[in-house]
Amino acid sequence: MKKSFLPLATLLCITIAAILTVLQQYSFISLPVEALMAVRWAGIGVLLMYGLQKRSLTTWILISMVVGAEIGYDFPEFATNLNVLSKVFLKLIKTIIAPLIFATLVVGIAGHSNLKQVGSMGWKAIVYFEIVTTLALFIGLAAINISKAGEGIDSSVIAQGEEEIAAPAKQSAADIILHVFPENIAKSVVEGQVLQIVVFSVLFAIGLAMVTEKKRKPMLEFCESLSETMFKFTNIIMYFAPIGVGAAIAYTVGHMGFGILLNLFQLLATLYVALLAFVLLVLLPVALIARIPIRRFLKAVSGPVSIAFATTSSEAALPRAMEEMEKLGVPRRIVAFVMPTGYSFNLDGTTLYLALASVFVAQAAGVPLSWEQQLVMVFTLMLTSKGVAGVPRASLVILLGTVASFNLPVWPVFAILGIDELMDMARTSINVTGNCLATAVVARWEGEFDLQPETGVVETTIPELVQDQPEEDRAPELV
Repeated sequence: MKKSFLPLATLLCITIAAILTVLQQYSFISLPVEALMAVRWAGIGVLLMYGLQKRSLTTWILISMVVGAEIGYDFPEFATNLNVLSKVFLKLIKTIIAPLIFATLVVGIAGHSNLKQVGSMGWKAIVYFEIVTTLALFIGLAAINISKAGEGIDSSVIAQGEEEIAAPAKQSAADIILHVFPENIAKSVVEGQVLQIVVFSVLFAIGLAMVTEKKRKPMLEFCESLSETMFKFTNIIMYFAPIGVGAAIAYTVGHMGFGILLNLFQLLATLYVALLAFVLLVLLPVALIARIPIRRFLKAVSGPVSIAFATTSSEAALPRAMEEMEKLGVPRRIVAFVMPTGYSFNLDGTTLYLALASVFVAQAAGVPLSWEQQLVMVFTLMLTSKGVAGVPRASLVILLGTVASFNLPVWPVFAILGIDELMDMARTSINVTGNCLATAVVARWEGEFDLQPETGVVETTIPELVQDQPEEDRAPELV
């Protein structure tokens, strides 16, 4: 009873404090400032009690967002000093960019280099991935250009010492093409040139795939080990996320007030509407064209999507998703190839989010981007978004790299951090849904989709969601 009461009490206290603050802000009521502050901090006290009971990273990130906003509102001068903590978090995240992209791309390409064995399935899957993710990027661009969620933020109040806001340098077509290719990979890493790192990684992976198995295996094992290590490294850094996110929100609100939070919730609404449009305009027509039974498919993916939404990790849902697609009627060899490959090349929700968030950063900074520059950004994101599934909020790494590549300021990214958890739930769910649909589409394209009887699809129950998959269900099918 106590455990069920505390969340309700927390929600009630926070809601009352928020309503009173809004009413006071618009002069509907008149209460002493000290009394109103006491009410808000009492609500935060109950929220902290709930966090101690829940003891999860996701919960504490959300709590830190509330605490940071309150500190920024009540103690703006102190909040500006917390900027150093958010910068520490940013620096730690930036250290992941080069090794993570290199390792995941090499494993994704060289690890599936035997395309001769899988025949036409390989190129069909890649073509499908690129078409669908490109549509996701354009829907994201259209949504943010329509909503203009980033416009109206007063960037003139940025503290002195922050990086200058500079518009992306105008480049000719030749300059853009030359900038894609690295002349020195170490220089590209130091300068944070993500696109150059991606090109080097792709070429390196192709070269690795062409050597003999004996010579390829050690390097592939090294990259697999590096990839797993960087994932764990990211997880370690994410334990600092509540402090970094709280400090970022405190600094942002302390400098710009609660007004920016309206832009953030507008951005959140834009993302959810864009993802819904992507499902209705892209995934649903694809399923109908491929003659995938919609009701059966939704029943099969409900379990994996629930796991993805709760954990904000596509990788956590992988074993269950592979199992359900096989029960639906997709052959195991197609599931084993398309699903893991899709986790590197078919991140529909993540790519849509990255396009949307990148333009939001430019809008917030007051830097206009022409449609040509936005198309170049789409091309960059199309490459850099590969391989970021599996780690919660790993797309933040790609967003920071893209922002740096276009000479945009990073302070709007700090603001996005506050609601990134809520955005991550939605985009990860779409990632899993898109990959499940991809396996069925490729199977139908290959003429091997064998729809199983209705009893073959088992409805996932809540207790099954938290059960770990047997070890033999994981690694062998990922190769």
